[in-house]
Amino acid sequence: MREIPKIELHLHLEGAAPAAFIRGIAKEKSVDLSGIFAEDGSYAYDGFLEFLKVYEAATSVLTTPEDYRRLTREVLSQTAAQGVIHAEFFVSPDFCGRGDVGAWRDYLGAMEEAAEAARVEDGITSRGIVTCIRHFGPEKARAVARCAAETAGGWITGFGIGGDEGMGRLQDFAWSFDCAREAGLGLTAHAGEWGGPDSVRDALSLGVSRVGHGVRAVEDPALMDQLAEDGIVLEVCPGSNVALGVYPSWASHPIETLRAKGVPVCVSTDDPPFFHTTMEHEYQRLADVFGWDEGDFAELARVAARAAFCDEIFRKELMTRLEGRT
Repeated sequence: MREIPKIELHLHLEGAAPAAFIRGIAKEKSVDLSGIFAEDGSYAYDGFLEFLKVYEAATSVLTTPEDYRRLTREVLSQTAAQGVIHAEFFVSPDFCGRGDVGAWRDYLGAMEEAAEAARVEDGITSRGIVTCIRHFGPEKARAVARCAAETAGGWITGFGIGGDEGMGRLQDFAWSFDCAREAGLGLTAHAGEWGGPDSVRDALSLGVSRVGHGVRAVEDPALMDQLAEDGIVLEVCPGSNVALGVYPSWASHPIETLRAKGVPVCVSTDDPPFFHTTMEHEYQRLADVFGWDEGDFAELARVAARAAFCDEIFRKELMTRLEGRT
């Protein structure tokens, strides 16, 4: 599976930090994070809300642009080793400068430096999606959106929202999405993971072209028809959904049903070390459980390339890279 070219559109930068990397940073700074790790050294949590707390605890040791340069380089290297040729990262000024535009620029510069090094040395390209945190509230989201608008273009090509779907209403974040849209950024929103089909409809009301997860749309045939007709791409993360208990097993995951209904889907790892997965593992499980073959995986990559937040020149380059390796 490693040799199959892949495009990953739903990957949280901090959530992709290997546990060993975070332990190393914590040791350098004399910070005790022992409570967030299991005996085998992996991240330890029970359920989604505790996962969010562990995620934020791990992120708390990443306090400088240099930390983020190192993190970005490490994650891109590991992602490239899985056969990923292009990745889009969710990155948040909430964690990188606390919403201050000047500080955010410093962090962004460090991430861009690492991204360029990975392009040259590992052959993987990448882009950033500035992401507000739903459970931090609409006011902090406005500051994040301003950071996104001020740095739109180049590496930053998208805007989205993640976090606890049970907090507030997506419509409360409309100003931030309008700000990002006016800056020319592509739009995506986490929905339809813990919330039902109505949460996906709420995301669509913000004008997104992609939905993070979105798998609960399978519960509403009319919504699936709408997604298929409008070409709204679902950033599906099966391993994440199973690990967090959204679905009890890979066999019960609805990705096959969504595809059969014509809903465009792509596959990502979300927060891979937290969920003990990789892109190679996701592809292997899809092959084992649903019988997907190289043709199915090639279509996944084409869907992702068409949905990527990039200009048309770069999109054509992506397609060429896919064709050259399939």
